[in-house]
Amino acid sequence: MKNDGLNLEKDKRPITSFLLIGQSNMAGRGEFADVEPIQNENCYMLRMGRWQKMAEPINPDRDIFRIRYHSGVGLSASFADEYAKATGERVGLIPCADGGTSITQWQPGEVLFDHAVMMTRLAMRTSTFGGILWHQGETDCRTEEGFLPYRERFLTMITALRRELNAERLPLLVGELSEHICNPKWQMEDRVERFNRMLHGLARELPMCGVVSSEGLTLKPDGLHFNSVSLRKFGVRYFQTLCDLQNKS
Repeated sequence: MKNDGLNLEKDKRPITSFLLIGQSNMAGRGEFADVEPIQNENCYMLRMGRWQKMAEPINPDRDIFRIRYHSGVGLSASFADEYAKATGERVGLIPCADGGTSITQWQPGEVLFDHAVMMTRLAMRTSTFGGILWHQGETDCRTEEGFLPYRERFLTMITALRRELNAERLPLLVGELSEHICNPKWQMEDRVERFNRMLHGLARELPMCGVVSSEGLTLKPDGLHFNSVSLRKFGVRYFQTLCDLQNKS
């Protein structure tokens, strides 16, 4: 039978891997037909503990064939593509994002935290860990009760995660929320603007942390998720932010 996994015995070039965590806009809800697929022989994703050639959906946390809220195009594909093209190196993605999750579900000892640690450690057996991509917060901006403790909960989570992965000085890329969220179920008032300001404050406080701008990006008709074209742009911005952090270090 054909083995579609990466043959690590034949190809000895190193892989730099990145952990994808957060909720649906990190997992990706973009429509497949709206953009061309990214095909780069140096881009991989972790599947069943092995590196497979990258193909979307990279982070299938939901049904792929639903009309609404389905797994789809995400920002990580264009991030990986830019990384591979700029460096000439191989890059691997570790998909662990889960739609609709709150920051409390990412705390140390919770299932999502433990899963991310487990998968990253597995990836590190065949790669060099390069950093963390995070996009999350829409759920917590629904109420003041969710928003107010977010800063401390985020610090607790990321400090523990970096410690578990021995990644205290590795890049942490944090994406802004869209300031145009208009899903009628979520009355966010001014919390998204306040949330994004908080992210920039956290980036000044944490080592090797950069905030990725969502300015000018477009949402799908659901008023909550970035569309495919914007997710491609967002991924490029994540890579540019990574470069900025590395140039400053």
